[in-house]
Amino acid sequence: LKASTRLQLIRKNAVLQQQLDEKFGFEGVIGNSPQMHRLIETLKAVSPTEATVLIEGENGTGKELVAKAVHQNSPRKSKLFVPLNVAALPSSTLESELFGHEAGAFTGATMRRIGKFEFANGGTLFLDEVGEMPPETQVKLLRVLEERKITRLGANEPIDVNVRLVAATNANLVKMVEKKQFREDLYHRINVVRILLPPLRERREDILLLLNHFREQVSQRYNKQVHSFSKRAQTALRLYDWPGNIRELK
Repeated sequence: LKASTRLQLIRKNAVLQQQLDEKFGFEGVIGNSPQMHRLIETLKAVSPTEATVLIEGENGTGKELVAKAVHQNSPRKSKLFVPLNVAALPSSTLESELFGHEAGAFTGATMRRIGKFEFANGGTLFLDEVGEMPPETQVKLLRVLEERKITRLGANEPIDVNVRLVAATNANLVKMVEKKQFREDLYHRINVVRILLPPLRERREDILLLLNHFREQVSQRYNKQVHSFSKRAQTALRLYDWPGNIRELK
């Protein structure tokens, strides 16, 4: 009985998401503001291509959700979508995470490890907070994007990889380039298509739409019939600036 109920909820949620996408969004990217209409048109145009995409926006604006939407509407959708948060890794292990290593490549490398590029072969690699990447790794990333080959740490033979890169940042990469904190050639290589996600305070007309979307999700998850927000709550939530954006709203 529980399994049957859970399956019904999953199906109901899928139908709800499809209805929202048809009316207000694109693969879970929801909005009815002019900014979001423009964003969704851009996503529809760029997703079927092989173009490298750079997503810029404040924390909590939904950068990974947008990256997933690009992947799900591309010819690579049957292959893997592999996310990696650059800021979450120490610089000493980042290259190994990206390109992999052979056994004995460094102290503690007891066995071969497949890196994210090799793991995502045929699919999409999402590099979040790419502005946090150290300069020496930026050089290697540029070479991989240009040559479509990776070499595991400790190996000699390069490996062909066919990966679409989607990068994201909450930093101003142009200013970082000016300050020599980010390579200009890499910036131009990852900035083939630029997608700017507006903060929630700049698209307040989407707040109630998102609130009702999350209300439906939570109602289904906990099997509670919560039908609406009070007028007072709606006003307060619509007027708040949401510094944490959609993540804070949820």
